[in-house]
Amino acid sequence: MVEETRSATRSRSQVDTVLAVWSRRKWLAILAFVAPLAAGVSLIAFLPNIYRSAATVLAERQQVPDFFVRSTVTSAIETRIQTISQEVLSRSRLEALINRFGLYADLRERVPLEGVIERMRGDIRLQLKSLELKGLREASVAFTISYQGSDPGTVSLVTNTLASFYNEENVKARERQATGTTEFLKVQLGETKKRLDGLEQQVSGFKRRHLGELPQQMDANLTTLEHLHAQLRQNADSQTRATERRQTLSSQLAEAESAPGAPFASPELREAARLAQKKEDLARLRTQFSDKYPDVVMAAAEVAALERDLAAAKALERERAAAKARQPKPNPEEKPTATPVTPYVLRLKEALSEVQTELKILKTEEGRLQAAIAAYQARVENVPKREQEFMELSRDYASTRELYGSLMKRYEEAQLAETMEQGQKGEQFRVLDPAVPNAQPAAPNRLRLLLMTLAGAIGLAVGGVLLAEHLDTSFHEVDDLRTFSNVPVLVSIPRIVTPTDLRRRWWRMRLAATAACVGLVMIVGIVYVAAKGNEALVLLLARVAS
Repeated sequence: MVEETRSATRSRSQVDTVLAVWSRRKWLAILAFVAPLAAGVSLIAFLPNIYRSAATVLAERQQVPDFFVRSTVTSAIETRIQTISQEVLSRSRLEALINRFGLYADLRERVPLEGVIERMRGDIRLQLKSLELKGLREASVAFTISYQGSDPGTVSLVTNTLASFYNEENVKARERQATGTTEFLKVQLGETKKRLDGLEQQVSGFKRRHLGELPQQMDANLTTLEHLHAQLRQNADSQTRATERRQTLSSQLAEAESAPGAPFASPELREAARLAQKKEDLARLRTQFSDKYPDVVMAAAEVAALERDLAAAKALERERAAAKARQPKPNPEEKPTATPVTPYVLRLKEALSEVQTELKILKTEEGRLQAAIAAYQARVENVPKREQEFMELSRDYASTRELYGSLMKRYEEAQLAETMEQGQKGEQFRVLDPAVPNAQPAAPNRLRLLLMTLAGAIGLAVGGVLLAEHLDTSFHEVDDLRTFSNVPVLVSIPRIVTPTDLRRRWWRMRLAATAACVGLVMIVGIVYVAAKGNEALVLLLARVAS
Protein backbone atom coordinates (compact mmCIF):
# COMPACT_ATOMS: atom_id res chain seq x y z
CA MET A 1 0.00 0.00 0.00
CA VAL A 2 2.83 2.33 0.82
CA GLU A 3 4.64 1.40 -2.42
CA GLU A 4 1.52 2.14 -4.47
CA THR A 5 1.15 5.50 -2.77
CA ARG A 6 4.78 6.33 -3.51
CA SER A 7 4.39 5.29 -7.19
CA ALA A 8 1.27 7.41 -7.61
CA THR A 9 3.00 10.35 -5.98
CA ARG A 10 6.00 9.93 -8.30
CA SER A 11 3.74 9.78 -11.39
CA ARG A 12 1.91 12.93 -10.34
CA SER A 13 5.24 14.63 -9.78
CA GLN A 14 6.43 13.70 -13.32
CA VAL A 15 3.18 14.86 -14.86
CA ASP A 16 3.40 18.12 -12.96
CA THR A 17 6.99 18.55 -14.16
CA VAL A 18 5.98 17.98 -17.76
CA LEU A 19 3.09 20.38 -17.45
CA ALA A 20 5.34 22.94 -15.88
CA VAL A 21 7.90 22.55 -18.70
CA TRP A 22 5.13 22.80 -21.29
CA SER A 23 3.83 25.93 -19.58
CA ARG A 24 7.25 27.52 -19.78
CA ARG A 25 8.39 26.28 -23.25
CA LYS A 26 5.14 25.84 -25.17
CA TRP A 27 5.80 28.66 -27.62
CA LEU A 28 9.30 27.39 -28.29
CA ALA A 29 7.94 23.88 -28.87
CA ILE A 30 5.18 25.19 -31.12
CA LEU A 31 7.66 27.25 -33.14
CA ALA A 32 10.14 24.39 -33.39
CA PHE A 33 7.34 22.08 -34.52
CA VAL A 34 5.49 24.39 -36.91
CA ALA A 35 8.52 25.83 -38.74
CA PRO A 36 10.00 22.52 -40.02
CA LEU A 37 6.53 21.08 -40.52
CA ALA A 38 5.57 24.05 -42.69
CA ALA A 39 8.82 23.77 -44.63
CA GLY A 40 8.38 20.02 -45.12
CA VAL A 41 4.72 20.22 -46.09
CA SER A 42 5.44 23.07 -48.50
CA LEU A 43 8.31 21.12 -50.01
CA ILE A 44 6.12 18.04 -50.44
CA ALA A 45 3.37 20.12 -51.95
CA PHE A 46 5.57 22.06 -54.36
CA LEU A 47 7.77 19.18 -55.58
CA PRO A 48 7.01 18.22 -59.21
CA ASN A 49 5.72 14.78 -60.05
CA ILE A 50 8.05 12.42 -61.88
CA TYR A 51 6.50 9.66 -63.93
CA ARG A 52 8.27 6.52 -65.10
CA SER A 53 7.23 4.22 -67.94
CA ALA A 54 8.84 0.90 -68.82
CA ALA A 55 8.78 -1.29 -71.92
CA THR A 56 9.70 -4.98 -71.85
CA VAL A 57 11.68 -6.24 -74.85
CA LEU A 58 11.88 -9.99 -75.52
CA ALA A 59 14.95 -11.50 -77.18
CA GLU A 60 13.58 -14.16 -79.52
CA ARG A 61 15.90 -16.96 -80.48
CA GLN A 62 16.91 -17.77 -84.04
CA GLN A 63 13.92 -18.99 -86.05
CA VAL A 64 15.98 -21.31 -88.29
CA PRO A 65 17.47 -24.27 -86.35
CA ASP A 66 21.20 -24.03 -85.70
CA PHE A 67 21.98 -27.35 -87.35
CA PHE A 68 20.56 -25.99 -90.63
CA VAL A 69 22.12 -22.51 -90.61
CA ARG A 70 24.77 -21.50 -88.11
CA SER A 71 24.71 -17.82 -87.26
CA THR A 72 27.91 -15.79 -87.53
CA VAL A 73 26.80 -13.58 -84.60
CA THR A 74 28.18 -15.54 -81.66
CA SER A 75 28.49 -12.86 -78.99
CA ALA A 76 26.49 -13.24 -75.78
CA ILE A 77 23.20 -11.40 -75.67
CA GLU A 78 24.27 -9.45 -72.57
CA THR A 79 27.35 -8.16 -74.38
CA ARG A 80 25.30 -7.28 -77.45
CA ILE A 81 22.72 -5.40 -75.36
CA GLN A 82 25.45 -3.39 -73.66
CA THR A 83 26.98 -2.58 -77.04
CA ILE A 84 23.62 -1.51 -78.43
CA SER A 85 23.08 0.62 -75.30
CA GLN A 86 26.19 2.59 -76.15
CA GLU A 87 24.72 3.24 -79.61
CA VAL A 88 21.28 4.18 -78.30
CA LEU A 89 22.64 6.43 -75.53
CA SER A 90 25.05 8.22 -77.83
CA ARG A 91 25.07 12.00 -77.91
CA SER A 92 23.52 12.27 -81.39
CA ARG A 93 20.64 9.90 -80.56
CA LEU A 94 19.76 11.58 -77.26
CA GLU A 95 20.06 15.07 -78.73
CA ALA A 96 17.65 14.05 -81.50
CA LEU A 97 15.18 12.72 -78.90
CA ILE A 98 15.44 15.89 -76.81
CA ASN A 99 14.72 18.07 -79.84
CA ARG A 100 11.98 15.76 -81.11
CA PHE A 101 9.93 15.65 -77.89
CA GLY A 102 10.99 19.01 -76.44
CA LEU A 103 12.46 17.47 -73.29
CA TYR A 104 14.07 19.43 -70.42
CA ALA A 105 12.94 22.82 -71.66
CA ASP A 106 13.65 24.56 -68.32
CA LEU A 107 16.93 22.74 -67.80
CA ARG A 108 18.25 23.67 -71.24
CA GLU A 109 17.95 27.34 -70.31
CA ARG A 110 20.22 26.90 -67.28
CA VAL A 111 22.82 24.29 -68.26
CA PRO A 112 24.66 23.47 -71.49
CA LEU A 113 23.51 20.71 -73.82
CA GLU A 114 26.10 18.22 -72.53
CA GLY A 115 24.60 18.53 -69.04
CA VAL A 116 21.09 17.97 -70.40
CA ILE A 117 22.24 14.84 -72.29
CA GLU A 118 23.94 13.52 -69.18
CA ARG A 119 20.73 14.15 -67.23
CA MET A 120 18.75 12.16 -69.79
CA ARG A 121 21.23 9.27 -69.57
CA GLY A 122 20.58 9.21 -65.84
CA ASP A 123 16.80 9.13 -66.42
CA ILE A 124 17.10 6.07 -68.68
CA ARG A 125 17.37 2.74 -66.92
CA LEU A 126 18.10 -0.70 -68.41
CA GLN A 127 17.39 -3.88 -66.47
CA LEU A 128 18.19 -7.38 -67.72
CA LYS A 129 15.88 -10.26 -66.98
CA SER A 130 17.49 -13.69 -66.89
CA LEU A 131 16.21 -17.23 -67.01
CA GLU A 132 18.28 -19.80 -65.15
CA LEU A 133 18.72 -22.87 -67.30
CA LYS A 134 19.47 -26.23 -65.70
CA GLY A 135 23.16 -27.01 -65.89
CA LEU A 136 23.96 -23.76 -67.73
CA ARG A 137 24.77 -20.24 -66.80
CA GLU A 138 22.08 -17.59 -66.71
CA ALA A 139 20.77 -16.70 -70.15
CA SER A 140 19.10 -13.35 -70.67
CA VAL A 141 15.81 -13.69 -72.48
CA ALA A 142 14.36 -10.21 -71.97
CA PHE A 143 15.22 -6.75 -70.72
CA THR A 144 13.29 -3.71 -69.54
CA ILE A 145 14.00 -0.17 -70.75
CA SER A 146 12.47 2.64 -68.68
CA TYR A 147 12.50 6.43 -68.71
CA GLN A 148 11.30 9.03 -66.24
CA GLY A 149 10.06 12.57 -66.76
CA SER A 150 7.46 15.13 -65.77
CA ASP A 151 4.82 14.36 -68.43
CA PRO A 152 3.42 10.81 -68.45
CA GLY A 153 2.42 10.85 -72.11
CA THR A 154 5.80 12.10 -73.27
CA VAL A 155 7.56 9.63 -70.98
CA SER A 156 5.72 6.67 -72.55
CA LEU A 157 6.48 7.91 -76.08
CA VAL A 158 10.16 8.32 -75.30
CA THR A 159 10.28 4.85 -73.71
CA ASN A 160 8.68 3.19 -76.72
CA THR A 161 11.03 5.09 -79.02
CA LEU A 162 14.03 3.85 -77.04
CA ALA A 163 12.70 0.28 -77.25
CA SER A 164 12.35 0.61 -81.02
CA PHE A 165 15.93 1.92 -81.16
CA TYR A 166 17.13 -1.28 -79.49
CA ASN A 167 15.28 -3.39 -82.03
CA GLU A 168 16.60 -1.39 -84.99
CA GLU A 169 20.16 -1.35 -83.71
CA ASN A 170 20.07 -5.08 -83.05
CA VAL A 171 18.98 -5.77 -86.64
CA LYS A 172 21.62 -3.40 -88.02
CA ALA A 173 24.36 -4.80 -85.79
CA ARG A 174 23.58 -8.39 -86.74
CA GLU A 175 23.40 -7.59 -90.45
CA ARG A 176 26.61 -5.55 -90.20
CA GLN A 177 28.43 -8.35 -88.42
CA ALA A 178 27.13 -11.01 -90.82
CA THR A 179 28.07 -8.89 -93.86
CA GLY A 180 31.47 -8.13 -92.37
CA THR A 181 32.12 -11.81 -91.78
CA THR A 182 31.10 -12.65 -95.34
CA GLU A 183 33.30 -9.92 -96.80
CA PHE A 184 36.25 -11.00 -94.67
CA LEU A 185 35.88 -14.64 -95.76
CA LYS A 186 35.49 -13.52 -99.38
CA VAL A 187 38.76 -11.60 -99.25
CA GLN A 188 40.54 -14.49 -97.54
CA LEU A 189 39.05 -16.91 -100.08
CA GLY A 190 40.28 -14.78 -102.99
CA GLU A 191 43.80 -14.56 -101.58
CA THR A 192 43.87 -18.28 -100.88
CA LYS A 193 42.58 -18.98 -104.42
CA LYS A 194 45.42 -16.93 -105.93
CA ARG A 195 47.97 -18.74 -103.79
CA LEU A 196 46.40 -22.10 -104.70
CA ASP A 197 46.46 -21.27 -108.43
CA GLY A 198 50.13 -20.36 -108.17
CA LEU A 199 50.93 -23.61 -106.39
CA GLU A 200 48.90 -25.57 -108.96
CA GLN A 201 50.94 -23.99 -111.74
CA GLN A 202 54.14 -24.87 -109.92
CA VAL A 203 52.99 -28.47 -109.44
CA SER A 204 51.88 -28.75 -113.09
CA GLY A 205 55.17 -27.28 -114.30
CA PHE A 206 57.10 -29.66 -112.07
CA LYS A 207 55.16 -32.62 -113.47
CA ARG A 208 55.75 -31.46 -117.04
CA ARG A 209 59.47 -30.90 -116.46
CA HIS A 210 59.97 -34.24 -114.75
CA LEU A 211 57.47 -36.37 -116.61
CA GLY A 212 58.30 -40.01 -116.03
CA GLU A 213 60.36 -39.30 -112.90
CA LEU A 214 57.43 -38.75 -110.56
CA PRO A 215 56.97 -41.05 -107.54
CA GLN A 216 53.58 -42.29 -108.73
CA GLN A 217 55.21 -43.41 -112.02
CA MET A 218 57.79 -45.61 -110.30
CA ASP A 219 55.85 -48.87 -110.81
CA ALA A 220 55.11 -48.03 -114.43
CA ASN A 221 58.82 -47.27 -115.05
CA LEU A 222 59.90 -50.54 -113.47
CA THR A 223 57.33 -52.47 -115.51
CA THR A 224 58.43 -50.74 -118.71
CA LEU A 225 62.09 -51.31 -117.83
CA GLU A 226 61.44 -55.01 -117.30
CA HIS A 227 59.56 -55.19 -120.59
CA LEU A 228 62.42 -53.44 -122.38
CA HIS A 229 64.92 -55.90 -120.95
CA ALA A 230 62.72 -58.75 -122.14
CA GLN A 231 62.57 -57.20 -125.61
CA LEU A 232 66.36 -56.77 -125.55
CA ARG A 233 66.85 -60.43 -124.67
CA GLN A 234 64.39 -61.42 -127.41
CA ASN A 235 66.27 -59.16 -129.83
CA ALA A 236 69.54 -60.86 -128.92
CA ASP A 237 67.98 -64.27 -129.54
CA SER A 238 66.61 -63.09 -132.87
CA GLN A 239 70.04 -61.77 -133.87
CA THR A 240 71.62 -65.10 -132.95
CA ARG A 241 69.12 -66.99 -135.04
CA ALA A 242 69.47 -64.53 -137.92
CA THR A 243 73.26 -64.85 -137.77
CA GLU A 244 72.96 -68.61 -137.90
CA ARG A 245 70.63 -68.38 -140.88
CA ARG A 246 73.01 -65.97 -142.60
CA GLN A 247 75.91 -68.39 -142.13
CA THR A 248 73.85 -71.29 -143.42
CA LEU A 249 72.67 -69.32 -146.46
CA SER A 250 76.20 -68.09 -147.14
CA SER A 251 77.59 -71.62 -147.09
CA GLN A 252 74.77 -72.86 -149.30
CA LEU A 253 75.28 -70.00 -151.74
CA ALA A 254 79.01 -70.69 -151.85
CA GLU A 255 78.41 -74.34 -152.61
CA ALA A 256 75.84 -73.50 -155.27
CA GLU A 257 78.16 -71.00 -157.00
CA SER A 258 81.29 -73.22 -156.79
CA ALA A 259 79.52 -76.26 -158.28
CA PRO A 260 77.05 -75.03 -160.87
CA GLY A 261 76.00 -78.46 -161.99
CA ALA A 262 75.56 -79.74 -158.54
CA PRO A 263 72.28 -78.12 -157.86
CA PHE A 264 70.82 -79.72 -160.91
CA ALA A 265 72.23 -83.10 -160.13
CA SER A 266 69.81 -83.68 -157.32
CA PRO A 267 67.78 -80.48 -156.60
CA GLU A 268 64.91 -82.38 -155.13
CA LEU A 269 67.13 -83.91 -152.50
CA ARG A 270 68.71 -80.57 -151.47
CA GLU A 271 65.44 -78.70 -151.37
CA ALA A 272 63.71 -81.56 -149.63
CA ALA A 273 66.46 -81.73 -146.98
CA ARG A 274 66.36 -77.98 -146.40
CA LEU A 275 62.55 -78.01 -146.38
CA ALA A 276 62.56 -80.76 -143.78
CA GLN A 277 65.00 -78.79 -141.65
CA LYS A 278 62.83 -75.64 -141.83
CA LYS A 279 59.73 -77.61 -140.95
CA GLU A 280 61.50 -78.99 -137.88
CA ASP A 281 62.46 -75.43 -136.87
CA LEU A 282 58.88 -74.23 -137.42
CA ALA A 283 57.49 -77.07 -135.32
CA ARG A 284 59.96 -76.28 -132.55
CA LEU A 285 59.04 -72.55 -132.58
CA ARG A 286 55.31 -73.29 -132.52
CA THR A 287 55.81 -75.33 -129.36
CA GLN A 288 57.25 -72.20 -127.70
CA PHE A 289 55.37 -69.30 -129.31
CA SER A 290 52.08 -68.55 -130.96
CA ASP A 291 51.49 -68.36 -134.70
CA LYS A 292 51.62 -64.54 -134.59
CA TYR A 293 55.11 -64.47 -133.12
CA PRO A 294 57.57 -62.85 -135.59
CA ASP A 295 59.98 -65.84 -135.70
CA VAL A 296 57.08 -68.25 -136.25
CA VAL A 297 55.67 -66.08 -139.05
CA MET A 298 59.14 -65.80 -140.67
CA ALA A 299 59.78 -69.56 -140.42
CA ALA A 300 56.37 -70.32 -141.92
CA ALA A 301 57.12 -67.93 -144.79
CA GLU A 302 60.48 -69.64 -145.41
CA VAL A 303 58.84 -73.07 -145.43
CA ALA A 304 56.25 -71.82 -147.94
CA ALA A 305 59.00 -70.27 -150.11
CA LEU A 306 61.06 -73.45 -150.03
CA GLU A 307 58.03 -75.46 -151.06
CA ARG A 308 57.51 -73.10 -153.98
CA ASP A 309 61.21 -73.27 -154.93
CA LEU A 310 61.16 -77.05 -154.77
CA ALA A 311 58.12 -77.20 -157.03
CA ALA A 312 59.72 -74.69 -159.45
CA ALA A 313 63.01 -76.65 -159.48
CA LYS A 314 61.20 -79.85 -160.32
CA ALA A 315 59.32 -78.18 -163.14
CA LEU A 316 62.53 -76.63 -164.47
CA GLU A 317 64.32 -79.96 -164.31
CA ARG A 318 61.62 -81.55 -166.36
CA GLU A 319 61.77 -78.77 -168.95
CA ARG A 320 65.57 -79.04 -169.18
CA ALA A 321 65.37 -82.76 -169.64
CA ALA A 322 62.84 -82.36 -172.44
CA ALA A 323 64.90 -79.64 -174.13
CA LYS A 324 68.09 -81.66 -173.91
CA ALA A 325 66.40 -84.59 -175.56
CA ARG A 326 65.31 -82.37 -178.47
CA GLN A 327 68.73 -80.65 -179.01
CA PRO A 328 71.46 -82.15 -181.27
CA LYS A 329 74.65 -83.41 -179.78
CA PRO A 330 77.19 -80.66 -179.15
CA ASN A 331 80.35 -80.22 -181.24
CA PRO A 332 83.40 -81.01 -179.25
CA GLU A 333 85.34 -78.17 -180.90
CA GLU A 334 82.85 -75.50 -179.68
CA LYS A 335 83.54 -73.67 -176.41
CA PRO A 336 81.08 -74.32 -173.59
CA THR A 337 78.73 -71.50 -172.74
CA ALA A 338 78.44 -69.96 -169.21
CA THR A 339 76.21 -71.74 -166.84
CA PRO A 340 73.08 -69.61 -166.18
CA VAL A 341 72.03 -68.58 -162.70
CA THR A 342 69.46 -70.94 -161.37
CA PRO A 343 66.33 -69.95 -159.42
CA TYR A 344 67.80 -71.77 -156.45
CA VAL A 345 70.81 -69.44 -156.38
CA LEU A 346 68.58 -66.42 -156.80
CA ARG A 347 66.43 -67.59 -153.94
CA LEU A 348 69.48 -68.07 -151.75
CA LYS A 349 70.69 -64.56 -152.55
CA GLU A 350 67.28 -63.10 -151.80
CA ALA A 351 67.10 -65.03 -148.53
CA LEU A 352 70.63 -63.88 -147.63
CA SER A 353 69.69 -60.26 -148.39
CA GLU A 354 66.58 -60.56 -146.26
CA VAL A 355 68.59 -62.00 -143.38
CA GLN A 356 71.12 -59.19 -143.61
CA THR A 357 68.33 -56.62 -143.68
CA GLU A 358 66.77 -58.32 -140.70
CA LEU A 359 70.09 -58.17 -138.84
CA LYS A 360 70.36 -54.44 -139.56
CA ILE A 361 66.82 -53.90 -138.26
CA LEU A 362 67.59 -55.98 -135.17
CA LYS A 363 70.80 -54.00 -134.58
CA THR A 364 68.88 -50.72 -134.86
CA GLU A 365 66.18 -52.04 -132.56
CA GLU A 366 68.88 -53.14 -130.11
CA GLY A 367 70.29 -49.62 -130.02
CA ARG A 368 66.84 -48.12 -129.51
CA LEU A 369 66.11 -50.59 -126.70
CA GLN A 370 69.42 -49.87 -124.99
CA ALA A 371 68.77 -46.12 -125.22
CA ALA A 372 65.27 -46.56 -123.83
CA ILE A 373 66.60 -48.78 -121.02
CA ALA A 374 69.19 -46.14 -120.14
CA ALA A 375 66.52 -43.42 -120.13
CA TYR A 376 64.15 -45.40 -117.93
CA GLN A 377 67.02 -46.42 -115.67
CA ALA A 378 67.87 -42.72 -115.22
CA ARG A 379 64.21 -42.02 -114.44
CA VAL A 380 64.17 -44.74 -111.79
CA GLU A 381 67.36 -43.40 -110.25
CA ASN A 382 65.96 -39.83 -110.18
CA VAL A 383 62.69 -40.85 -108.50
CA PRO A 384 63.94 -40.42 -104.86
CA LYS A 385 65.23 -36.92 -105.65
CA ARG A 386 62.03 -35.92 -107.47
CA GLU A 387 59.98 -37.48 -104.69
CA GLN A 388 61.64 -35.21 -102.11
CA GLU A 389 61.14 -32.14 -104.30
CA PHE A 390 57.57 -33.08 -105.12
CA MET A 391 56.80 -33.78 -101.45
CA GLU A 392 57.98 -30.30 -100.42
CA LEU A 393 55.97 -28.72 -103.22
CA SER A 394 52.85 -30.81 -102.72
CA ARG A 395 52.86 -30.26 -98.94
CA ASP A 396 52.21 -26.54 -99.40
CA TYR A 397 49.74 -27.28 -102.17
CA ALA A 398 47.81 -29.81 -100.03
CA SER A 399 47.65 -27.50 -97.00
CA THR A 400 46.57 -24.57 -99.18
CA ARG A 401 43.93 -26.67 -100.91
CA GLU A 402 42.64 -27.86 -97.54
CA LEU A 403 42.54 -24.27 -96.30
CA TYR A 404 40.72 -23.22 -99.48
CA GLY A 405 38.12 -25.96 -99.01
CA SER A 406 37.60 -24.96 -95.39
CA LEU A 407 37.27 -21.28 -96.31
CA MET A 408 34.87 -22.12 -99.13
CA LYS A 409 32.66 -24.07 -96.72
CA ARG A 410 32.74 -21.27 -94.17
CA TYR A 411 32.06 -18.67 -96.86
CA GLU A 412 28.97 -20.56 -98.01
CA GLU A 413 27.79 -20.85 -94.41
CA ALA A 414 28.42 -17.12 -93.91
CA GLN A 415 26.39 -16.34 -97.03
CA LEU A 416 23.50 -18.41 -95.66
CA ALA A 417 23.80 -16.64 -92.32
CA GLU A 418 23.85 -13.24 -94.06
CA THR A 419 20.74 -14.15 -96.03
CA MET A 420 19.06 -15.28 -92.83
CA GLU A 421 19.94 -12.01 -91.06
CA GLN A 422 18.75 -9.93 -94.02
CA GLY A 423 15.47 -11.85 -93.93
CA GLN A 424 15.32 -11.17 -90.16
CA LYS A 425 15.18 -14.86 -89.33
CA GLY A 426 17.96 -14.63 -86.75
CA GLU A 427 17.76 -13.58 -83.14
CA GLN A 428 15.41 -10.59 -82.91
CA PHE A 429 14.19 -8.14 -80.28
CA ARG A 430 10.42 -7.83 -79.95
CA VAL A 431 8.59 -5.33 -77.72
CA LEU A 432 6.58 -7.62 -75.48
CA ASP A 433 4.96 -4.97 -73.26
CA PRO A 434 5.02 -1.44 -74.70
CA ALA A 435 5.15 1.53 -72.36
CA VAL A 436 1.86 3.17 -71.42
CA PRO A 437 1.24 6.51 -69.62
CA ASN A 438 1.34 5.92 -65.86
CA ALA A 439 -1.25 7.87 -63.84
CA GLN A 440 0.62 7.33 -60.56
CA PRO A 441 3.87 9.28 -60.23
CA ALA A 442 6.97 7.27 -59.47
CA ALA A 443 8.32 10.06 -57.27
CA PRO A 444 8.02 11.74 -54.83
CA ASN A 445 6.38 9.44 -52.29
CA ARG A 446 4.47 12.22 -50.54
CA LEU A 447 2.96 10.06 -47.82
CA ARG A 448 6.31 8.73 -46.74
CA LEU A 449 7.87 12.19 -46.93
CA LEU A 450 5.02 13.63 -44.88
CA LEU A 451 5.46 11.02 -42.17
CA MET A 452 9.20 11.67 -42.13
CA THR A 453 8.56 15.43 -41.92
CA LEU A 454 6.08 15.00 -39.05
CA ALA A 455 8.49 12.77 -37.16
CA GLY A 456 11.29 15.24 -37.75
CA ALA A 457 9.21 18.21 -36.59
CA ILE A 458 8.20 16.41 -33.40
CA GLY A 459 11.75 15.39 -32.75
CA LEU A 460 13.00 18.92 -33.37
CA ALA A 461 10.39 20.41 -30.98
CA VAL A 462 11.20 17.94 -28.23
CA GLY A 463 14.90 18.44 -28.76
CA GLY A 464 14.57 22.23 -28.65
CA VAL A 465 12.61 22.11 -25.39
CA LEU A 466 15.11 19.74 -23.79
CA LEU A 467 18.01 21.88 -24.94
CA ALA A 468 16.38 25.04 -23.59
CA GLU A 469 15.70 23.36 -20.23
CA HIS A 470 19.26 22.14 -20.09
CA LEU A 471 20.69 25.60 -20.75
CA ASP A 472 18.28 27.36 -18.34
CA THR A 473 19.93 27.56 -14.83
CA SER A 474 17.11 29.46 -13.03
CA PHE A 475 14.89 27.92 -10.34
CA HIS A 476 11.23 27.63 -11.20
CA GLU A 477 9.97 25.82 -8.06
CA VAL A 478 10.63 26.18 -4.31
CA ASP A 479 11.46 22.50 -4.15
CA ASP A 480 14.20 23.02 -6.76
CA LEU A 481 15.74 25.70 -4.57
CA ARG A 482 15.49 23.58 -1.46
CA THR A 483 17.08 20.69 -3.28
CA PHE A 484 19.88 22.88 -4.51
CA SER A 485 20.67 24.65 -1.15
CA ASN A 486 20.53 23.76 2.55
CA VAL A 487 19.52 27.29 3.46
CA PRO A 488 15.91 27.21 4.66
CA VAL A 489 13.33 29.06 2.53
CA LEU A 490 11.43 31.45 4.81
CA VAL A 491 8.79 32.76 2.40
CA SER A 492 7.67 32.40 -1.27
CA ILE A 493 6.36 35.52 -3.00
CA PRO A 494 4.26 34.91 -6.16
CA ARG A 495 4.83 36.98 -9.28
CA ILE A 496 2.99 40.30 -9.23
CA VAL A 497 1.54 41.16 -12.66
CA THR A 498 0.63 44.81 -13.22
CA PRO A 499 -1.53 46.28 -16.04
CA THR A 500 1.66 47.55 -17.63
CA ASP A 501 3.04 44.03 -17.65
CA LEU A 502 -0.13 42.77 -19.27
CA ARG A 503 0.06 45.39 -22.01
CA ARG A 504 3.71 44.60 -22.67
CA ARG A 505 2.95 40.90 -22.79
CA TRP A 506 0.14 41.51 -25.27
CA TRP A 507 2.38 43.56 -27.58
CA ARG A 508 5.12 41.00 -27.34
CA MET A 509 2.66 38.26 -28.31
CA ARG A 510 1.44 40.26 -31.29
CA LEU A 511 5.00 40.93 -32.45
CA ALA A 512 5.95 37.31 -31.96
CA ALA A 513 2.89 36.08 -33.86
CA THR A 514 3.62 38.53 -36.67
CA ALA A 515 7.23 37.49 -36.81
CA ALA A 516 6.19 33.84 -36.79
CA CYS A 517 3.76 34.40 -39.64
CA VAL A 518 6.32 36.33 -41.62
CA GLY A 519 8.89 33.62 -40.98
CA LEU A 520 6.47 30.91 -42.09
CA VAL A 521 5.66 32.86 -45.25
CA MET A 522 9.36 33.29 -45.96
CA ILE A 523 9.99 29.58 -45.35
CA VAL A 524 7.16 28.65 -47.69
CA GLY A 525 8.43 31.08 -50.32
CA ILE A 526 11.98 29.79 -50.11
CA VAL A 527 10.76 26.20 -50.31
CA TYR A 528 8.60 27.07 -53.30
CA VAL A 529 11.53 28.58 -55.15
CA ALA A 530 13.73 25.63 -54.28
CA ALA A 531 11.17 22.90 -55.05
CA LYS A 532 9.37 24.26 -58.08
CA GLY A 533 10.37 22.06 -61.05
CA ASN A 534 13.40 20.69 -59.19
CA GLU A 535 13.41 17.10 -60.42
CA ALA A 536 16.93 16.56 -59.13
CA LEU A 537 15.69 17.28 -55.60
CA VAL A 538 12.85 14.82 -56.15
CA LEU A 539 15.30 12.11 -57.15
CA LEU A 540 17.50 12.91 -54.16
CA LEU A 541 14.55 12.71 -51.75
CA ALA A 542 13.41 9.50 -53.44
CA ARG A 543 16.78 7.91 -52.77
CA VAL A 544 16.74 9.17 -49.17
CA ALA A 545 13.19 7.93 -48.61
CA SER A 546 13.97 4.54 -50.04
